[in-house]
Amino acid sequence: MNSFIKNILIAFVVFLTIASIFAMYKTPLTEPEEMSLDKLVAQINGEEVEKIEIQGEEVKVKIKDDNKEKKVKKEKESPLGETLQNYGVESDKLAKVEVKIVDESGFSYWVGALLPFLLPFGLIAIFIYFMARSVQKGNNRAMMFGQSQAKKFEGKDESKTSFKDVAGVKEAKEELFEVVEFLKTPKKFTDLGAEIPKGVLLVGPPGTGKTLMARAVAGEAKVPFFHISGSEFVEMFVGVGASRVRDLFNKAKKSAPAILFIDEIDAVGRQRGAGLGGSHDEREQTLNQILTEMDGFEQGTNVIVIAATNRPDVLDPALLRPGRFDRRVTLDLPDIKDREELLKIYARGKKLVQNVNLKKVAQRTPGFSGADIKNLMNEAAILAARRDKKTVGEKEVLEAIEKVMLGPERKSFVLSEQEKGIAAYHEAGHALVSHLLPHTDPVHKISIISRGQAAGYTLKLPEKEKHFHAKQEFIEDLSVLLGGYVAEKIVFGDVTTGATSDLREVTKLSRKLVTEYGMSDKLGPMTFGQKDEMVFLGRDIAEQRDYSEEVASEIDKEIRSFVDSAHDRARQILDGNREKLELVAKELIDKETLEREDFEKLVG
Repeated sequence: MNSFIKNILIAFVVFLTIASIFAMYKTPLTEPEEMSLDKLVAQINGEEVEKIEIQGEEVKVKIKDDNKEKKVKKEKESPLGETLQNYGVESDKLAKVEVKIVDESGFSYWVGALLPFLLPFGLIAIFIYFMARSVQKGNNRAMMFGQSQAKKFEGKDESKTSFKDVAGVKEAKEELFEVVEFLKTPKKFTDLGAEIPKGVLLVGPPGTGKTLMARAVAGEAKVPFFHISGSEFVEMFVGVGASRVRDLFNKAKKSAPAILFIDEIDAVGRQRGAGLGGSHDEREQTLNQILTEMDGFEQGTNVIVIAATNRPDVLDPALLRPGRFDRRVTLDLPDIKDREELLKIYARGKKLVQNVNLKKVAQRTPGFSGADIKNLMNEAAILAARRDKKTVGEKEVLEAIEKVMLGPERKSFVLSEQEKGIAAYHEAGHALVSHLLPHTDPVHKISIISRGQAAGYTLKLPEKEKHFHAKQEFIEDLSVLLGGYVAEKIVFGDVTTGATSDLREVTKLSRKLVTEYGMSDKLGPMTFGQKDEMVFLGRDIAEQRDYSEEVASEIDKEIRSFVDSAHDRARQILDGNREKLELVAKELIDKETLEREDFEKLVG
């Protein structure tokens, strides 16, 4: 509809343009003054007329001592001389006037004769042309429906992205640097009998830089880079996805050496035969075509497929076998050194105060991905701008950590004095239990200022990076989680809904200790429960029980045992340190926030 209106407007503009040109041609810029034949005869007899010019039925008259032309309409069937004589002009006076007859040119004649007839036909032809072009565009779009919409970046466009822009993941860089070498100097490897890898699968949690790594490979190799998401292959019409796969691989082969990057490949690469749509749905046909194309790569095409996913467990085994994705490169969450490097990278372009301790910031951000750190630095810059500062200080960076982790401050969420006291004792209970147990992380900050969904929070951060966790650490974490619940019971003799999320985490962690980690002394080193994933729905909707009802009862008893033991331990700690609990809670009520140094001064 929009295209039709556009064509109508174009035709209307063309019509106005032609009509304006025609009007300008037929109408002179200065219109001569019209006079009657009687007046003309009188002026001829008075010898005032210098020249008469006759063109068809129009007579132009030039008067002596007058620069303006005048015109007279003569009779159609009689000559001008005869007409003037009938009006009483004197012959000797008329003989003194220069009379000139001007013939109408052929061009003017034909324009005047044919243009009124040709103009409508021309406008109709222009209208038909634009309509036909619009229909042709629609046909072209229909014909392109099966073509891939991959975005192509030339090597020079990606030259700004290199491995220097990716912090950490040294092992992944080494693996992918070999891919760059394959693309730059394939002969170096083929001479030794080595085959160019057909596919590289990037695996890692969201935000770890899988797409950035693929761009860095393209930038280092200086080759064309095709980027497409796995979901762009899937359409409601069967066969369209397979057609797009064929078109994409053909384009990549023509641009070889090249890199073909498929982001979120699990959208089309999920295990076949596990969905609700049968074995012939569109997604499976698309996956079959990808498998065929990767097998069909001739040696020496120098096209490498890089795919990224954070769900390798749901991918089809045929996609992961050697000869398709020959390498699996894992991108883990950055450790403290990598986070410090990432902070330096994302600090570029931001006016940081020189004394900002990025190592301290890195210590406070365990579990942050590269995307989280980028968001952290951006939020810090926004906070500084909101406060009308010219530079970003350490205060804004540290505050941005809490904003990314918990959400913005909810200043409108005002607690009453009683609720403020409950929140203070609740957070003091968490902090004190964590501080007095030997295997827990140190407390860095306590606050009863509402952020996100939390009315208050206790920030515990590890001193060193941890890759393994012992049973004792989990048991003590259970006591820390129940510290707030127990503190409310000790001080107020009642409990509130403020401990809901803590109790949920306690139950979840206790169940994992028994059913996943094999840390129950009674049930022994076993796991219980096998999760069946409905791939079509993309989430866990059922858990298959591989144990009897008697074992299920024992699991429940063990979970209850872990929770009860943690509760008793937290109660014992808080009962024995009631004065410190009161001290921390009152300080929180007064100041609302306690940093690590202030907290440790209170509790020793």
